[in-house]
Amino acid sequence: MKLLTKKYLILLVIFELFFVACNTKTNNTSQWRGPDRQGIYYETELLKTWPENGPELIWSFEGLGAGHSSVGIGNDRVFINGMPDTLGVLYSFDLDGNLLWEKIYGTEWHANYTGSRSTPLVVDDVVYLESGMGIIYCFDAFNGDIIWEVDLINKFDAINIQWGITESLLIDGDKLICTPGGEDFNVVALNRFNGETIWISQGFKEQSAYCSPVLVEHNNTRLVVTMTATSVLGIDAETGELYWREEQLQGNKIHANTPVYSNGVIYFSSSSAKQNCGLLALKLSDDGKSVKQLWRNEKFRNLMGGIVIKNGFIYGGQYKKKEWYSINISSGEETLISDKFNSGVIVFADSLFYCYSDKGQVALVDIGPNKFDIKSLFDVPLGTDQHWSHPVINNKRMYIRHGNALMVYNISSK
Repeated sequence: MKLLTKKYLILLVIFELFFVACNTKTNNTSQWRGPDRQGIYYETELLKTWPENGPELIWSFEGLGAGHSSVGIGNDRVFINGMPDTLGVLYSFDLDGNLLWEKIYGTEWHANYTGSRSTPLVVDDVVYLESGMGIIYCFDAFNGDIIWEVDLINKFDAINIQWGITESLLIDGDKLICTPGGEDFNVVALNRFNGETIWISQGFKEQSAYCSPVLVEHNNTRLVVTMTATSVLGIDAETGELYWREEQLQGNKIHANTPVYSNGVIYFSSSSAKQNCGLLALKLSDDGKSVKQLWRNEKFRNLMGGIVIKNGFIYGGQYKKKEWYSINISSGEETLISDKFNSGVIVFADSLFYCYSDKGQVALVDIGPNKFDIKSLFDVPLGTDQHWSHPVINNKRMYIRHGNALMVYNISSK
């Protein structure tokens, strides 16, 4: 009898574990600048050189309309938004490039440097994006139906900014983090299922500044780190409490680069001729509730191309110049490693860097503290307007968006 009881209990436990495993929904997320927002894609078996005209173009689509956002990928679908006239449209493609659906979601930014800004955030079966008019939309990933929407400007008494709200939303469990920039509702967390407010932070009571926030997990503290008009902010991810603020200036109040975290230090990059600008390194206290300046490099000025940290060095381009630098993360000392390739966006995958210049060339580069060795490059063949979108690497494919065109390249070595 005791033996039967023991066997029964073991079988019951096994059944319960199996049931939980089968019914627990994994949080599958595709977001801005890779899974950690660090500009690093954890892909392997990628090409180390490309053919003369670039890697194989698998498929392309022209007709997105104006925009600077990148793609979001999930559920064997590719999502990207654009603005064919003055209305924003979210497009969904299958992985072969067939258009599955398109959904008009409302007015997009069309005053200057027009078009979509926010990269779609894909979480499980829904897609989130924020328009340049400051409205957050939640879409059903399979049919494009709008599940809910929140007007940040009206709800949180904010004012839109010079070039339109530009922020790729941050996911933290069941919370969406965004920056309306209102005086009393500066940074907020919304319930991702219904758009209801979970917490609010007054921040430093400044306008939004084109920055997409990052989630920093430091020891036992979880922080939302972002930039507003003149500030770097560290906010408790659970409650919205402001822990610390450091000054970071830029002439047009543009802080378009997402902060990057590494080993207890957060790095912030802006471009300006002002003091208290450039590249800033802040060391977190053990509990993450305060910071001290480790160093500031006012010579390196990167406005929106992003930076990547690898093996103790920061890599990135100088805004609107043919200059690429390595910066020692301990001292902040910079080294010019190239003056032959136009500056632009930088991401990393499988031991090499992908640099997309503001002149429309994509280069595969071996970069180190004292080298910038271009292995291959090609000219982007399609699209319109500025070359500002950040490349996305997913499942051995590279997604390049140039204005109204999306191009998908095979970069697999197999």
